[in-house]
Amino acid sequence: MVLLVVGVVVVLTVAWVGIRGYLASRHLQAAVGLAQDVQAQVLDNDGDAALATAAQLGDEVHAARDLTGDPVWRAVEVLPVVGDDLTAVRQVSEVLSSVADDAITPVAGIASSVSIDAFKPVDGAIDLAPLIEARPEVTRADTTLESQLRIAQGIDTTGTVGQVQDAVAQLVDVLGRASGQVDVVARAVNLAPEMMGADGPREYLVLFQNNAELRATGGIPGAVALLHVEGGKLSLVQQASSSDFPRADSPVLPLPEETRGLYGNITGQYIQDVNLTPQFPLSAQLASEMWRREFGTTVDGVLSMDPVALSYLMTATGPITLPTGDVLTSDNVVSLLLSEAYARYDDPAQQDFFFAGTASGVFSAVASGALDPQALVTALARAGDERRIYLWSADPDEQARIAETTLAGELPTSTPTRPRFGVYLNDGTGAKMDYYLGADFGVGQSVCRQDGRSTYVVEVTLRNDAPADAATSLPPYVTGDGNFGVQAGLISTNVAVYAPSEGVFMEASIDGQPAGVQTATDSGHSVVQLQTTLSPGQSTTIKMSFLGGEATSGDAQLETTPIVNLPETKHVSVACESPLT
Repeated sequence: MVLLVVGVVVVLTVAWVGIRGYLASRHLQAAVGLAQDVQAQVLDNDGDAALATAAQLGDEVHAARDLTGDPVWRAVEVLPVVGDDLTAVRQVSEVLSSVADDAITPVAGIASSVSIDAFKPVDGAIDLAPLIEARPEVTRADTTLESQLRIAQGIDTTGTVGQVQDAVAQLVDVLGRASGQVDVVARAVNLAPEMMGADGPREYLVLFQNNAELRATGGIPGAVALLHVEGGKLSLVQQASSSDFPRADSPVLPLPEETRGLYGNITGQYIQDVNLTPQFPLSAQLASEMWRREFGTTVDGVLSMDPVALSYLMTATGPITLPTGDVLTSDNVVSLLLSEAYARYDDPAQQDFFFAGTASGVFSAVASGALDPQALVTALARAGDERRIYLWSADPDEQARIAETTLAGELPTSTPTRPRFGVYLNDGTGAKMDYYLGADFGVGQSVCRQDGRSTYVVEVTLRNDAPADAATSLPPYVTGDGNFGVQAGLISTNVAVYAPSEGVFMEASIDGQPAGVQTATDSGHSVVQLQTTLSPGQSTTIKMSFLGGEATSGDAQLETTPIVNLPETKHVSVACESPLT
């Protein structure tokens, strides 16, 4: 009789847990679809729909949490075989419930109460009140996602079935991406009001980088402007060109010894060379000091962008008519600024006037509010992801919050499971030939050693896509006309590869042949440099191999100089027998 009772209890318990587990899985599956719907509705600026969907999502995950959190379920978790799976499912339900309550619902609520149209400038001013009001809820969402991501990463799936392992891995992946996205938003919401002059006027130096003559962060700062911001109102008060800045006899600020060794004292002497280094905070400080010396204004920060970023912004502003009569569009602005202007204007002063008119026109269009705010947000996000926009603040607290975002322009930051390399290009032609520079970038990883340390290979292919008769068909100002030791029509490029701090350089090749390189260090990174010179139609492939650190594993990521036509990073296969073949 006792055995019968025990058997019945076991059967009922199994049935109870099994049914509740099945129902919980149904709720969680429904929640996945609803989460995707909420994201799409927020991006589509449909706040009311997002809030309603978030409520449905909350109901689904709460149901799953309740089904997996009763005493019977918790008791069965101690059993062998099935216990680990039940524990993991319960933890997933609890994480999702917290995320729904304290992240998704608050963000959907903001989207419902504040339309993106509220951020359109009116009479040149942006209303900062919605940003200030959104701070508490965005901060709450950011904190929740960060904490729940840590909890999800700590879920033990060692003894679980494959389906549960996959579900936990998917949860960690989704939360990781969402946490990164919301973290950027939280930093923006917390930074923007003050940086937009909510507490008093601000002065910003704006650098327009010219990718036709490459520098590590994009291109030479050919045009410069002073932006006044107060109470959300933007005013472009002064413009200048690089020719307005004399070359200093010595660096305007003390340069790190490593910077001097890699890029020379010229980095701190001439405004066109401040971004030979890939560290934008240093470039910004040098440029701001040069501006102070020349014009007497101490700025509160530095903003930088390139013509490709301007083309993205123009998808929001629409066509712009310049004082010259040219009509700029998102499709033609890059070619006009980086190629056609040099054929049209022989005098650099005329070129500077053309660039200044373009910058002023785009700024005026944005400040007027005559734009599509959704397209503007998309454009800014794309430009930021491609590192075509940089921002530095003279305020240490603000700069600390900018750091670790793509806007900061810092050197690549690695983690033990996500090493990051950097490939930075500097023009060696002394002209504007980089409009015709094509490139492909790749990185790969393999474990080839008994100690488990990874071998990483960085691959860079460069091409000279200029016309075959570039030496005679292109203006001397574009080719350099041999004035800097590079024959007209050729493209010379200095390539610097930055490895993670634990990375050890092993070997390099150019087109399959061993290559001599310069090795150095910069801020804890191993740096390898070499130079290439290409004739029209010629290409070359550089490969460099590095040994990862003892605690380094996983696929690598690659950050690169934002050239005109920036390709996606490709995966490189690494053969242990000969990594560079």
